[in-house]
This record gives sequence, structure tokens and C-alpha cells, in this order.
Amino acid sequence: MSKNGISRRRLLGGAAAAAAPAAIGLSGLLNGRGPGPDSALAAGESPAAAGHAGHAGHAEFPHATFAAGTSVDHRANGFDPTEILRDFDYGTTRRLPGGRVLREWEIVAHDKEIEVAPGVKFEAWTYNGRVPGPTLRGREGELLRIRFVNASEHPHTMHFHGIHRAGVDGMPGIGELGGGGQVEPGQSFTYEFDASPFGLHLYHCHVAPLAAHIARGLYGAFIIDPKQGRPEADEMVMVMNGFDTNFDLANEVYAVNTVGFHYINEPIQVKRGELVRVYLVNALEYDPLNSFHIHGNFFQFYPTGTSLTPSEYTDTVIQGQGQRGILEFEFPFDGDYMFHAHVSEFAELGWTGFFRVGDPAKLSAAAAAAAYCELPWGEQGKA
Repeated sequence: MSKNGISRRRLLGGAAAAAAPAAIGLSGLLNGRGPGPDSALAAGESPAAAGHAGHAGHAEFPHATFAAGTSVDHRANGFDPTEILRDFDYGTTRRLPGGRVLREWEIVAHDKEIEVAPGVKFEAWTYNGRVPGPTLRGREGELLRIRFVNASEHPHTMHFHGIHRAGVDGMPGIGELGGGGQVEPGQSFTYEFDASPFGLHLYHCHVAPLAAHIARGLYGAFIIDPKQGRPEADEMVMVMNGFDTNFDLANEVYAVNTVGFHYINEPIQVKRGELVRVYLVNALEYDPLNSFHIHGNFFQFYPTGTSLTPSEYTDTVIQGQGQRGILEFEFPFDGDYMFHAHVSEFAELGWTGFFRVGDPAKLSAAAAAAAYCELPWGEQGKA
């Protein structure tokens, strides 16, 4: 429960966005304007009398009051979740004496306001101006070098999951004598380590308070390909995240790649019969577990991606904070197929989308979404 008595569960029961002025938005509900979940029954009405027959409470109060009739301005954000899906940053490479590959990046931390759902702004801390940060990708056995520049107003680091020396662990109090550890505003540090082990990893800030630094947006996916590679596929990265928009240590918006509901507005285009490989990372703070569920299909699951043999064939996977894994699947039929968190609260606050298989002119994900749950911006049935 937040200081003003508005919790994310009340947000789920907020006034219908289609009927609310866009100016009220999420902030209006957080400030106490607009009805709460019990207002329709305040005079002792039954659910049916209040217009809820057969689906008590939902028709009247479907979602938080996201701004009606609007969409997120990706240009202002500086990144687009559709582009983030298949945007792998391979850095620059050169051969060292002896023939080994050196792969290099420069990552800059910035403070930046972003929009995480229609009408919902968030004061983020970013790597290279985006949330999640760039998906860094190299190959097993290479030497990796990352120059980190802190252009933020706060101290930060980059902590990489993997195998490396303590001095480049991005941990405050360790490595300061070598210029590492905590990186103060205006300073920089270069992390250097071997690409090991192969698999799907992540990086994030490790400055205290740790949850706050991660929740503000300082995280990203980090892929090390095996030397022999993987079978050709349509590859994409999905970083599951959330946003505590009123800073009460509970998330009000949930998403994949930051913008809630984005992949309902813009379904992910894939081809029937083509192998799809999803690099799935759970970067969510303030909730101990997150999940991924796909409709009408199953996937092979490779935990952490450190084995070339899948652990199970399933349609749902649960991940704790910092866990990750690789999903591989094909769609045998055309159509729109929903994917979402299998926690309904997360799904209804943004963590939901569609894969679109086949001819877009013949399909309508938004119409399917309207049948599943009223879209929060009041645009039912529009692709």
C-alpha cells in the first residue's frame, strides 16, 4: 500500500480508461481522484444492480486509468520495444596478437524520463539511453572489454553475470584500488574479462540500494554464443520488467521490454514453420517471481542457455529475479497467439502481447485482446 492509500491492486480496479479524461491518467488515481474498486457498491448495491452481472466488477473497473486514446511516444523515449526485440549489439572487434578476438563496447549511464504505458511517465536511470540497456552479444572464448561512463547524477556500476576477476565485478568496495568498484558521476571504468560460460546472462548496476538502482532501469541482457553456434532461427530478446511509478516499493506497470501493452498494439511478426528463439530474462524487482506463458504452442526450454540440451517441453516457465533461459518453438498454424505473464495481475497491468503468424490483413490481435480483457486505452477491435 502506498503512502496515499492507493495500491497496485486498487489500480487494477481503477475507473475505466475509456470513460476517464486522459488528463487524469494514472497520476490522477494515485492522487485519490476517480473511483476505487468498491465505489459502485458503496450504497449497498449488488454486483448485478451495478451492471456487473456475470462478471462482477470487471466491466465497470477494468484497469488502471492509463490515458485513453493515446499511445506511447517511442521517438521521445529514444527506443522502440519492437526494435529492441531483434537489436543485438555486437560491439566492435579486432584481432589481438596471437589471433584472439577482442570485442569492445562503450556504455553510458544517463538519467532520463521515459513513458512506460500510455500517459505514464517514469524517471528512469538508463544504460545508453534505453531500458533495458543494449543486448550485448559475443562469442565463447573472446576477450570482452566494456568502457563504462557514468554521465548520471548518481554513482553506478555494471555487474556482469559470468566468470571473471573480483576487480571487474562491479561491486562497490571491491576493485577501487584499480579504479573499479563504485563509479562516481563523471568517472569511468573499463571492465575486461573472458567470454565464459556460453549462455544467456544479464548485467545490472550493483550500487546500494540495489533494488532501487535495478528497478530504475539499469539492467540488460548479455549473450555469449557457444563456439559452435546454435541452429539458425528468428531470434529475439525479451526482458521482463516492471515500474514502481509512485515509488511505494510495488510495481504499477508490468511489461516486456519496458512499454506495457506494446505487443498488443504491435504484435510480433513471425513466420509459420520457422524456428523462433526467445532469450527471456527476468529483471523484475519488488516481486519475487515472474512467468512466461504462450498460447496454442509449446517450447523447448534451456535454463540459462548453458546447455545445448533442453530441460523440458512446456508452455509456461517461472523465473525468479535474475533468472533467465532460452525458449525455442515453431508455429504450425497461422493466427494471433497471446503470450503473457501467468499472474493475471501482471498481465492486466501491461505484461501481455501477441505473436502474429500469417497474413496481417486477415488477423486482428486487438479484437482478440478485447475479448480477453478490455484494452485500457479504450480502442477495442482495432489492429
